[in-house]
Amino acid sequence: MLKKSLVENVLAAALEQGGEFAEIFFENRKVNAIGMISGKVESLTRGTDYGIGIRIIQGLNTVYAYTNDLREENLIQIARHASAALNGGKKNLVFNFNKKERADYSPILIYPHEASIKERIDSLRMGSEEMKNYDEIITQTSANYADVDQQVLIANSENLWVQDHRVRSRIFLNAVATHGSEMQTGYSAPGLSKGFEFLRELDIKALAKETARTAKTLALADYMPSGKMTVIMDNAFGGVLFHEACGHGLEASFVSKDSSVYAGKMGQQIASPLITAIDDGTIPNAWGTCNVDDEGTPTQRNVLIENGVLKSYLVDRLNGKRMGMKTTGSSRRESYKYAPTSRMNNTYIDKGESTLEEMIAGTEYGLYAKKLGGGSVDVVTGEFNFAVMEGYLVQNGKIIRPVRGASLIGKGMEVLQNIDMVGNNLELAAGMCGAESGSIPVFVGQPPVRIQSLTVGGR
Repeated sequence: MLKKSLVENVLAAALEQGGEFAEIFFENRKVNAIGMISGKVESLTRGTDYGIGIRIIQGLNTVYAYTNDLREENLIQIARHASAALNGGKKNLVFNFNKKERADYSPILIYPHEASIKERIDSLRMGSEEMKNYDEIITQTSANYADVDQQVLIANSENLWVQDHRVRSRIFLNAVATHGSEMQTGYSAPGLSKGFEFLRELDIKALAKETARTAKTLALADYMPSGKMTVIMDNAFGGVLFHEACGHGLEASFVSKDSSVYAGKMGQQIASPLITAIDDGTIPNAWGTCNVDDEGTPTQRNVLIENGVLKSYLVDRLNGKRMGMKTTGSSRRESYKYAPTSRMNNTYIDKGESTLEEMIAGTEYGLYAKKLGGGSVDVVTGEFNFAVMEGYLVQNGKIIRPVRGASLIGKGMEVLQNIDMVGNNLELAAGMCGAESGSIPVFVGQPPVRIQSLTVGGR
């Protein structure tokens, strides 16, 4: 970590010619990654990245600079150049850092450097073989593993000093099924804020079988008919629709500029009374959990929507200043190369009282979306388009057959208002979220939910 004297000198230089607030974000990140195709290792990467980001705020204006040249003279020069861009008055500072203790929501049992490359490779090969042997329809497999060990220091001109140690591990399994001229893919990618114990605790064989099962199901499926119908979305990664179509619209980076459909709606009924939505950065060992956010603020459990009423936004320092709101511990960034802004951690719809079986039994005609894929969202309007990775046609209260090629088209707020059943089995799933401050790990989730009417694209 950096010496206190260096941090003091850099922060002082950052405010020499302008700015009312200065902050540094230092990180040292170590990465391990292995790629395997059809049981053979294709890539093996180990690397370290480190550097400092310097942010200066004056009113609602901000300047950000970063470097991986940690020489003191270089850091001071960069800080002075950034300060000059704000054209403020000179400040004389005396530092007395308050070194805050932080919670530890993600205890690590086995740090990545304590585990062998061989054990990682053996685990991936086991998953590859299980997918390949599932059925002769599986023609290709790939398996990848990655872990990140990141140490950060956040210090600012308000005498904040916070150090944090973040470790995350993830595995990616991919199976391709070929049936005639059709090729379809199954995909699984669990991840946690854990060390190598994540891989040792994971049932890789079961995960591989499920991945291959999805690929086979899709390869043999008929195309989904299009139209407006009831849609039942399953738990876990089904929550990506809320994350994308609604969660981003609750981030202060959009709300503060009135570029979100949810701006100005605090305290209003924006969803079905069955919906309570939460973003929680404190869930033990969850993929999107952080002890502190990337401004050094402790993370917390933020109730965004309660019984359908909008209760809170996700707020960072700068956008909170624009809105006159306190930070919610929701400021995040990919690395020192990005200025932080409001982002999600672990975002989900809370569980209700219904069961998936009740939802299906009460549906005359519709789509059961077991797994969602990627999609696109317009935050300003809330309009979205999501692909369904694995879906099933429902008729007269029963699942009739698997379908492929389905997509979900609608508006986030309309979906929230049209949910008439919420399940009782909440699950969360790992994903990566890309936005203004880079790509960050997040958990998405929900119990099964039933949407009364939604446009489904198909054939």
